[in-house]
Amino acid sequence: MQILLASAKIMRDSHSGCAMPVSEPRFQAIASMLAGDLSHKTGAQLSELFGCSPEIGETNRRRFSIFGTDEAELLNAVYAYHGQAYKHLNADEFSEEDLIWADSHLWISSCLYGLLRPLDGINLYRMEGGFELPSTGGRKVRDFWKPYLTDVLIESVLSDDGVLIYLDTEEFRHLFDWRRVEEEVPVIVEPRFHVLKNGRPTTPSVWAKTCRGAMARYIIENRVSEVAELRRFEYEGFRFLETLEGQFVFVNGQMQR
Repeated sequence: MQILLASAKIMRDSHSGCAMPVSEPRFQAIASMLAGDLSHKTGAQLSELFGCSPEIGETNRRRFSIFGTDEAELLNAVYAYHGQAYKHLNADEFSEEDLIWADSHLWISSCLYGLLRPLDGINLYRMEGGFELPSTGGRKVRDFWKPYLTDVLIESVLSDDGVLIYLDTEEFRHLFDWRRVEEEVPVIVEPRFHVLKNGRPTTPSVWAKTCRGAMARYIIENRVSEVAELRRFEYEGFRFLETLEGQFVFVNGQMQR
């Protein structure tokens, strides 16, 4: 079983989890190339590219200016991200055995690094996929990545048990030739998380991200190997409801919005 989880825009530079050696990302050379392109931009230009505040743009100008140097400390990818999903993945509480297992089963998608394993060492950064860079040869970043990442993802799933648990977001799906993934991967499970509002299901983004992180944690801690075992997942009132069109649906009927 391979798990695909999206990276996060929010990052941190320290953690309280197990000290683990850092491995080199599979696409480190490409990440360095893209970061090199971005290192020539001003904070204002990065702010415009990323659709973020001037302060965040300037922060990332500084990050890219030292990217790959001794001044930029590396952090295991699973510890570096700190968005909503990662708060509930809560890797700081993983055991060393959990982290080693996760490093063979969890992929983290990234517009800068492509695909990461949890223990890969990364620099702090911000990145989007909807613009072109000199190194992408006239293609948007997300399209540039497709031929690289699609093969790696498919091969990793097929060399395991043929099952992909898709906990990624729609945004990062564009990093892959998803039609090929669907054609060549035997089983793709994309769990859905709904909150009942006035008796009707809604999908608040914050809860979708929360549950994706929590489910990844559940799979890692329990060494889940059978898709059916996902029915046992429960978190913050979410429980399995049904299998609908091949997808597992989890509903929280307690929270009203």
